[in-house]
Amino acid sequence: MDNQIIYQWQVTKYNPDYRNENGHYTLAQEWTCPSEIGNFIEGKVFTLKEYLSIESAYVKAIVNFMKDSGIDSLRIIGLEVNVTEADKSSILYESEFDHLTLDEDVIISESEVRTIAKMVLRNFIWCQFYSKGNFFVHFGWDYYMYIGSAEKCLSAIKSAEENGLFVEQYKSPYYFTEEEATRMIQWNEIDAEVIVGDEELIGIPLEKYRNILNLSEEHPVIGSFEITKEKSKFFQRYLEHKIDFTKYEYWFWGGK
Repeated sequence: MDNQIIYQWQVTKYNPDYRNENGHYTLAQEWTCPSEIGNFIEGKVFTLKEYLSIESAYVKAIVNFMKDSGIDSLRIIGLEVNVTEADKSSILYESEFDHLTLDEDVIISESEVRTIAKMVLRNFIWCQFYSKGNFFVHFGWDYYMYIGSAEKCLSAIKSAEENGLFVEQYKSPYYFTEEEATRMIQWNEIDAEVIVGDEELIGIPLEKYRNILNLSEEHPVIGSFEITKEKSKFFQRYLEHKIDFTKYEYWFWGGK
């Protein structure tokens, strides 16, 4: 990926005072997923209104960190779309979600960032937001969020805390530099999801990856991409494994 982004934070609704010496959150019970709306938590019902209030604080935090970083658009990377027909009947599914352009590597405006962030926080999709060398937003499990910037973002930190969030200096567990990146081809049996083999790719320049995977010059070449027969001819030159589409489905994977 990029050279080190100096400033990184963990931005959450969780008060760090409730962590023990090992960093484990020890509060008796707190919601970690919007699917818990309607459940009894700490003796009272967790309401939609309460959820939306916290979600709004997260979305505002992203936008304010963008503004402090001098950024008005971001790139989607690592996109995974999980929307089902059942999801579309959820109280959390909004009609505006159907009008978004959800594609890997697409540039999105601030208003689109707001909407797509809601979809991620509601578990309808997953992705990261990215601006090369300047900024990122990573969404983790259990409503943990990580933001990185080339700027100190003091105003955004203050605003997030005023909105009830806790901002801690913390390196994102999803962040890594290009020197730490691994890229490989993985394969599974046809119509099966379990990976049965993989082989690391060595010595391929990023521009060649971007060309074969149809990615922009700013994409960090991480995530998972299906390998078609046409693309396989390029990768076969770097593999000992003999590609066989009669037995397997193939994927490019880049990450740490």
